[in-house]
Amino acid sequence: MAVTPFGSWRSPITAELLVAGAASIGEVVVGTDDVWWSEARPEEGGRVQLVRHRPGGRTVDVLPDGFSARTRVHEYGGGAWWLHGDDVVFANAADQRLHRLAGGADHPVVLTPPTGRQHADRYADGRFTADGRWFVCVRERHPDDGAEPVNEIVAVRVHPDGEPVDATVLVTGADFYAAPRPSPDGTRLAFLRWHHPDMPWDGTELCVTRLYDDRPLDAVVTGEPVVVAGSRDESVTQPEWAPDGALTFVSDRSDWWNLYRIDGATISAALDGVGAPAIGAETGAVSESALALAPIEAEIGLPHWVFGDSRYAHLADGRILVAWYRHGFDHLGVVDAGVMVPLTSPFTEIASVRAFGRGAVLVGASTTSEAVVAAIDVPETPDLDGSTPVTVAVLRPARDLGLDPRWFSVPESFEFPTTGDRTAHALFYPPTNPDFVGPAGERPPLIVMSHGGPTSAARPRLALGVQFWTSRGFGVVDVNYGGSTGFGRAYRQRLHGAWGVVDVDDVVAAARHLVARGDADADRLVIRGGSAGGYTTLCALTFRDVFAAGASHYGIADLAALARDTHKFEARYLDSLVGPWPEHSDLYAERSPINRTADLDAPLIVLQGLDDEVVPPNQAEAMIAALESKGLPWAYLAFEGEGHGFRRAENIRRALEAEAWFYSRILGFELADDVEPVEIANL
Repeated sequence: MAVTPFGSWRSPITAELLVAGAASIGEVVVGTDDVWWSEARPEEGGRVQLVRHRPGGRTVDVLPDGFSARTRVHEYGGGAWWLHGDDVVFANAADQRLHRLAGGADHPVVLTPPTGRQHADRYADGRFTADGRWFVCVRERHPDDGAEPVNEIVAVRVHPDGEPVDATVLVTGADFYAAPRPSPDGTRLAFLRWHHPDMPWDGTELCVTRLYDDRPLDAVVTGEPVVVAGSRDESVTQPEWAPDGALTFVSDRSDWWNLYRIDGATISAALDGVGAPAIGAETGAVSESALALAPIEAEIGLPHWVFGDSRYAHLADGRILVAWYRHGFDHLGVVDAGVMVPLTSPFTEIASVRAFGRGAVLVGASTTSEAVVAAIDVPETPDLDGSTPVTVAVLRPARDLGLDPRWFSVPESFEFPTTGDRTAHALFYPPTNPDFVGPAGERPPLIVMSHGGPTSAARPRLALGVQFWTSRGFGVVDVNYGGSTGFGRAYRQRLHGAWGVVDVDDVVAAARHLVARGDADADRLVIRGGSAGGYTTLCALTFRDVFAAGASHYGIADLAALARDTHKFEARYLDSLVGPWPEHSDLYAERSPINRTADLDAPLIVLQGLDDEVVPPNQAEAMIAALESKGLPWAYLAFEGEGHGFRRAENIRRALEAEAWFYSRILGFELADDVEPVEIANL
C-alpha cells in the first residue's frame, strides 16, 4: 500500500458513483400476489417512481412519464401512495392531487379537484376502505389568505362518476392527524391526532370511531371518536388492526417505544360510551387495559417525521414480526405468546415491514450493502437465544457498485462521556482504503456529522456519502447526541429547552473522545450537518473553539426567523427545544449563531436550496454576510429548484465535490479527484 497523506487518497467512490443508477427505496406495499415499492431517483430529477415485482421475479415501472408519487404534507411527506388489489392511488408531486391508476390502465385518472392556488390541497397516509370504494387519508389544506393550513381526515371517492368532487371530511378539529386506518371489516376507523405545541414524538392520542358507509347517499361518515391511548406525555405511533379485531400500536409509556394491544371487545365497549375527551385529557380505563406485548428495553417505534413508517407486521400465523433498535443497530424479532424472540438477519437498518404470504417483506440495509427489498420467511420455532436466522429472498437488489468490500468502512457503535456526567452515543467510521495508508505518526482528519431533526438518528448502513470521505482518508463520526431517537424517551427529552447546548456538548465530546483515543488529529476536526444538524454545526463553530472548518447544508442560523417563518408542522417545535416564542426571545437571540458572529473564527461552506420552505435561503444568506464582514474564508452554493434536501443528481454531485475541495484548501492537502473548484472568499 502507498503511503499518502490523509485526505489525498484516490478512491473509486466518487460523487458520480453516489448518484449513478442510484435510487432511494421508500415504502413497500403488498398487492394481491405481488410486491410494490417506491424509488426516488436522482438521475430523474428526484422523481419518485413506483415499481411492481410480479410473481416470477419480473419488475416493471408503474407510473408513466410526467408522474411522481410524492406528497408535501408536513413538507417532509411520506405515505404518498397505497394499493387495493391492482389499483393504486397516489399523490402526484407536480399538482399534489390524488390520482388513481387502475390495474391494466395506461394513464392515471385524477380523483381530487383542482385548487385556486398551487399545492393548496395536499394528501398523505391513505388507506382504502374494505370494499375499495373510498380512500381515507390526511388532507392538508392551505387557505388562500395565507392563514395556517388546516389538517383533517377525509374520504375520497375512488371510482367517481364524472368530474372529481371535493373530499368528504370525516374528522377535524385537531391541529394534526396521521395514520387513518379503517378496520378490515369496514366498521371502525383508528387514527392519531395531536395539537400545538406538541410534536408527535412528544405526545399523541390514538382515537377510534365508528365508520359508516351510507350507500343511498354514496357517502362515508363517522361517529364520535373515543381516545383509547396516548396523551401529551405519551407518544403513540403505527396503529394497526389485528385480524381478530384488536388494535395494536407502539407507545413510549415505559420510556421505550414498545408494542401494545387493546382487544376488540374493549374498543366496542368504549365506542358504546360517550364521545372523545378533550385533547390532552386522561384516556382512562381503555388505555390502562392495553396489554404490553413482549416489553423490551429497545425502540420499535420511530419519530413521526414522515408518514407511512412501518416497524411491525401481523403475520399470517398470528405472530408479529418487529424491527427493534438497540445500541445503534436494528434487529428483527418475532412476538409469540408474549415473548420477543430475537432473530438473526443480515440487516443493520430495517424499514417498511409488511406481512407477505406466510412471512413478510421489508427494506433492509447493512454496513456493507445499500438498501434492498427482501422477502422474509420467519422460522416457526426459533431458538430463544436469537441464533435462528431468517431466510431472505432479495426482490430488489442493491446496485452493483463493482467494489470489493475492503473499500467499505464498517462503523463501530460506541458510548462516550459528555457533560453532566452523562453518556452519549455515536457511530465511528475509520479511514479505510485498501490501496493507501497515512504517514507514520500522522493522525487522520475527522469529520463530525450532526444529523438532522434534531429528533432523528445516525443509522448504520452503507452510505456512499460517508464512504466518500473514509476512502479518502478521513475518519467520520456520526453522533447520536442527546435528543436522538433510539435510546428511549428520556434520552430524546435531554434536548428539551437545551437545543444548541446539549447537542453541541455531545458533538464536541465525541470529537475529543476520538482525539484522546488516537483516532483523530485535534487540529483537523471538521463538522458538517443539514437542517437541524446544520444548526448544531453553526453553533459548534460559533460557540466553541474546537473545529477547523465546517459545512452547513440548509442549516438554521437564526432561531427567531425559524420560529416566525417555518411551516405549520414545526411552527411550535421550538417551544420544547428552546422555549415559547416570543416570551423567550432573549434565549432565541442568545442561541442563534447569526447573533454571535464575533465569536466565529472557522471557515465555512454553505449549501442551500433556493426553494426551501423549511429553512428559507435568507438564513444562509445572512450567515454568509456575517462571514464576509469578518473576513473569514467562506463559500456559498445555492441550487435553483431544490428544496429542503437535494434531490437532483447534478446538484448532489456538485455539493459533495465542492465540500471536498473546500476542505482540501482549508486543511492543506491535495485532493486526488479532478473536480471543479469552488470559489472561496477571503482565503
